[in-house]
Amino acid sequence: MTGPSPSARQFRHRALRALRALHGRAEPARPRTRARRRGRGARIRTVTAARRRPAAPSLAPAPHPWVRALGLAVVAGLGAWLGLLVVGSVHTQVGPMETSMTLRPDLTGGTRINVSPLGALELASHTAPLRLDVDVEQLDPVRSTALVEHPERLSGLEDEVASDVVAGTTELAVRSCAAVVAGATALGLVVYRRPRRALAAGGLALALLAASTATAAATWNPRSVLEPRYSGLLTSAPSLIGNARSIVTEFDVYQQELARLVTNVTKLYDATSTLPAFRPDPGSIRVLHVSDLHLNPAAWHIIASLVKQYRIDVIVDSGDTMDHGSAAENAFLDPIRDLGAPYVWVRGNHDSRTTQAYLSRMKNVTVLDEGRAATVGGLRIAGTGDPQFTPDRSVVAQGAPAERMAGIRLASAIRDQARAGTPVDLAVAHNPDAARETDGTVPLVLAGHLHRRQVEVMKFGTRLKVEGSTGGGGLRAVQNEKPEKVRASVLYLDRATKRLQAWDEITLGGLGLTTAEVGRHLPEENKPGAKPSPDPFPKASPATPAAPSRGPSGPARSPVP
Repeated sequence: MTGPSPSARQFRHRALRALRALHGRAEPARPRTRARRRGRGARIRTVTAARRRPAAPSLAPAPHPWVRALGLAVVAGLGAWLGLLVVGSVHTQVGPMETSMTLRPDLTGGTRINVSPLGALELASHTAPLRLDVDVEQLDPVRSTALVEHPERLSGLEDEVASDVVAGTTELAVRSCAAVVAGATALGLVVYRRPRRALAAGGLALALLAASTATAAATWNPRSVLEPRYSGLLTSAPSLIGNARSIVTEFDVYQQELARLVTNVTKLYDATSTLPAFRPDPGSIRVLHVSDLHLNPAAWHIIASLVKQYRIDVIVDSGDTMDHGSAAENAFLDPIRDLGAPYVWVRGNHDSRTTQAYLSRMKNVTVLDEGRAATVGGLRIAGTGDPQFTPDRSVVAQGAPAERMAGIRLASAIRDQARAGTPVDLAVAHNPDAARETDGTVPLVLAGHLHRRQVEVMKFGTRLKVEGSTGGGGLRAVQNEKPEKVRASVLYLDRATKRLQAWDEITLGGLGLTTAEVGRHLPEENKPGAKPSPDPFPKASPATPAAPSRGPSGPARSPVP
C-alpha cells in the first residue's frame, strides 16, 4: 500500500497550519531543509527560549528625577563652596591698606570688615546666602606716613578709596564666578564621572551665584553703615599707642601685643572714633546708662573706664545696685566717689531705704524718689524709686499695680515741673511698668530690672529704653550655665534741645569672657533723609496746660485736682 503523494502531503500540511492560525496557535516557520534543521536546531532552540524568557527585574531601580535634581544641587553647592574657599579671594589695595576680599556662604549675608587685632565691623548691608569678608591685612607704611605728614591729601582719599573698592569688587566677582564653576565642575567629575553631568553641576553653581548676587542687589541697604556692630578687644587704642603718627610707626608692635590686650578687661576700645555716619558733637551731653549691678565689684572698673573713654557728663543708674539692701553691703558703694562723673540713682526692688540713705550722703550722688527732679550734667532729670523691696519677705509684694501707681505719681510730678517752667528732659524708674506711665510727659525714660535690653517708642511719643545688667547679673552669674553679659549704653543728647541724637549699646562678655561689642543706633527722626516732624514735647512755659495723664490701664485721663 502506498502512502499519499507528495502533493497531498503538502496540501494537508498547509491546511493544518491554516487551521492552527485560526485558533491562535500558529507555529513558527520551519527551516527549508532537513539539514539546516538538524545542524542548527539546538542553537535555534536556545536563542528562541532566551527571547521568550521574561527579563529579570533590576535590583537597583532608577532614582526619581527629583532625587537626581536634589543630588545635582548638593554637588553644585558643595563644589561652589569649595571653589570659593580655595581661589575665591582677591588681594587689593584700598587707600593705604592692603586688604583681602572674599565671598563666603552665609545664611544671613551682610558685610564683615576685620581689622586685626582691633576687632571687626559688621554691617547688615544685604540679605543673601553670601557674606562679603574684608580683611585688613596691613598698612602700607609709605602711603600711611605720607597721609600723616601731608593732611591735605586726605581730601582726595575718599575718591581713591571708592575707586579701589570698585576695582576690587569687580575682580572679586570675576574670580568668584570662575571659582564656583571650576569647583562644581571638578566635584561633578569626581561624583558622576560623566562630563555632561559635571558641566551641568558647574552651570547650576553659576546660576546659584547669579541668583544670590541678584538677591543681594535687591536687598542692598546703604543705610546699614549708620548702625554697625563693632566687636573687638577690651582696650583703648589711643591710650596705648598715642596719636596717628605713632599708630603708623608702631602698628607692628601693636599687633604683637594682641595676647596681652585680650586679658585687659578694664578698658574698652574707643569705638566712637571708628564708627561711621554719626559723629557726636563735642558739645553734646553724654549720659552713661547703667543698671542692675547686683554687687558685682568689676562693674565699677568698667563704668570708670567708660566714663574716661567717652567723656561722660552724667551717670544714670536705674537701680538694683545691691542684692539684699543690708547695711553690711554699703561699703560696695564707696567707689562711686571716684568715678569721675556725677551719679544719678533711683532705688530698685533689691535696694533698701538704708542703701538710699547711705547714697544720699555722698557729695557727687543725686538720689531721686517720688518724682523729685534735679538738674545734673546739663539735664533736668526726674525719677522715682521702686515701691517694693522684694528681699523683705515679711511684706507681700503687690506686683505690677504698685509699679504702675508709682509711675502715675512720677508722671504727675513731671507735669508739675512743666507747669512750673522747668520741663523734665529725662525720667528714670527701675521697673518698666512704672516707666510706661510717663508716656506723653517726657521725651525719654530709662529703666532696668529685666536684665535685657528693650527700646521702643510708646503710643504718645515717649521713648522707653530698658538697660540690661551692667553687673552681668551679679552673683547669679555663677549659678547659670552661661555667664550673663555685661551691658551699658552711652546716650548722646543735643545740648540745646536736650533730645536724643544717637546711642551706643556696649556689650561685654560675662564672667570669664573677654569679648566686646559696640552697636551704634540712631533714632528714626535723626537718620539721613528722615522727614522732619513736630516735636511732641516742646519746651513748656508756666502757662502751658498739662498734658493728659495715663491711668494704670493705659487710656488718657484728665489730671486729678
